[in-house]
This record gives sequence, C-alpha cells and structure tokens, in this order.
Amino acid sequence: MEKTKVQIEIEQLFRKKVDKDSQIHNAYLRVHSEKYGIDFDLATGEESIHAEQPFYIASISKLFTSVLFGQFIEQGICSYEDKISKYLDADILNGLHFYKGNDYTNEVKIKHLLNNTSGLHDFFEDKPVKGKPIVELILDEPNHTWTPSEVIHWAKNNMKTHFPPGEGFHYSDTGYHLLGLIIEKITGLPYHEVLSKNILEPLDMKHTHFSRMKPLEESPHEIAKLYIHNTEVTNYESMKSMVFAGGGIVSTTGDLLKFMKALVQYRLLDKETIEKMKSDCGRFFLGIDYGYGVMNIKTIPVLMPAKYNSWGNAGSTGTFMFYHPATDAYIIGSLNQSGYGQKGIRFMLQIADKLLKATKKAEVLM
Repeated sequence: MEKTKVQIEIEQLFRKKVDKDSQIHNAYLRVHSEKYGIDFDLATGEESIHAEQPFYIASISKLFTSVLFGQFIEQGICSYEDKISKYLDADILNGLHFYKGNDYTNEVKIKHLLNNTSGLHDFFEDKPVKGKPIVELILDEPNHTWTPSEVIHWAKNNMKTHFPPGEGFHYSDTGYHLLGLIIEKITGLPYHEVLSKNILEPLDMKHTHFSRMKPLEESPHEIAKLYIHNTEVTNYESMKSMVFAGGGIVSTTGDLLKFMKALVQYRLLDKETIEKMKSDCGRFFLGIDYGYGVMNIKTIPVLMPAKYNSWGNAGSTGTFMFYHPATDAYIIGSLNQSGYGQKGIRFMLQIADKLLKATKKAEVLM
C-alpha cells in the first residue's frame, strides 16, 4: 500500500470537511492499522493546538462505564439481570419509572440501562413536559454545580418515560447516570476512582481523566474548546458537572487508541463478555445497533455492505471511536461540536471507505 498516498487523501478529506463547516472550531483524527502499517494523527481547525490535545469524548464514555460492569460480571460482583432496586437508594427509586399509571421501577435491570431498553427518559436530549430543556439550563446557569442525584430528580420531575422495561429502545443519558451511581454503590468509591483504578492506570492512559478531576499526567496541551452551537462551554461548571458516567471523560486520540485496542485484543474483558455486550442490543438508527455501551455498524442490503461493519461508540459532539475489522483499522476522532453525532459517524465511514479502496489496491498488487 502507498501509505503516504492514503494518508494524504484522508488528511485532505479531513481538512476539507472542517474548512467548509464554520461550526467546527477544532477537530482531531487518529487512524491506525497494524496490518497495513498505517498510523497517523491529525488536528485541524482555527483553534486546534496539537493532534494529542485532550477533548471531551462525550458518549464514548458510555463504553467505559459498560466495561466496568463487564469486569464486575466477570468477577461475580453483580449480574446483568440484577434489578437496579438492589443498589439504588429509595429517594432515587421513588417515582423513577411510571408509565401509563403503572410503576415499573422494580422491573428495571442493569442490562436495560446498558442497552437503552429501560424506557427511561434522556435528560439531555428529550423535550421536558415542563420548564426549559437541560441544555438551556446549562447555558443560563454556567456556575451551577449539578450532582448526579440532582440530575435524576430533575429528570423525574420534568420528563416522561417511553415504555415498560425491555419493550423498546430509547437512548437514555438518565440510564447511564444511574449506572454511575450503581458503580459507586457496588465499590464504595467515587466513579472517577473506579475508572482510574480499573481502566486508566492499567492501560497507562496518562492524559485521560474524568470531568473536574486531574489526569495521571498533565497534558502539555489545554483541553480543546467545546461548543454548544455558538457558545463555548468548556469551563462552564454546569456543563462539567452535568456529564457523569455517560459523558464525562476527557481523553486524547492516542489514549482512546490504547483503550479500543485493549478491547479488541481482550485485555480488559474476556471474549465472551465482549460478544455479550455487542449482541444484546436494540436498534439505534438504521444500520446501527446499540448493545451494552457498544455501537455496532451492521450490514444493510444495498445501503450498507458488510465491508463497512465496525464497532465502538460515538458521541453527540461528533466524537467517534471504532474498530473496522476489514482493514484492521482503528478510526478515532472528534468534530467537537454539539449536535454533530451523526456527522461524526458518517465521517468515520468515509475514512473507512478510503482505507478499503487503498487496501484493495494493495492486495491486487501483492
């Protein structure tokens, strides 16, 4: 393979995408394939500083939380079938899941939270039945510190549930807030300490940390500025405290590569656990299933050939972290703008397409 050529093509695609979109102020990309000897990282945009600049990874954080539960399952500490009422306090559980006059709270299981089949609301994306959306509260009250419990109570008071547990799919940041609280109950430790002890330290992810906490080693680069539309919210206390077990991690493309490689190589979890996380899923979008913190991009006849199949996770700020088996490639990055979740995934698939064409040429020449 002409490694330099494919890198140039991807870099041109990356810069063109950012240059023509005035909403993207900084963007990051890492492409790595040991099979084809590809490894490069890029940064572009008016505010990008360095390719290894830390950024909020948004809902990619959910895969970290899911991995922690996978570890607990393997250690026999809990079960995916456990009811969440076994772990959460009464004030959190009271009135948590009412649907059409029935209380389903005691039927919600850990697995329902992990794969978004609980029927619970999404405090971040759903429209409240009263009051302002949570995004407006973040912007209106930048100095407000939200606790996870406060977020849950706000969601209970202002949002409606969607269906009984296990009877549908609805993406839910509320569910991952609850999972963070369950982790703290199981371990007796703050979420960020469990994250560091079980994942960040073993993988030497030195520049990764939980929101408002410090990394194992300070990065020489400041955190990339994060935007909600035209408002920069990187240092808003309301934003930093709002994100928890479903979106509160800051990382770099290099550290995320370490994490994803460890999953693919079964160094964090057994193969059986990974397959369970990928297979027990619901439909997120056409062509994307959502398992336990895992997005699976799957074959759709005519629309999505099998060669694009990949797995990992993505976030609403245009973050993406996927392993693409057909090219043995890890495609990781961020467009770092609120509301760019689908754009990030589509861009990742464009890169996969470039790699597929390049590897096909290489195999013909071999």
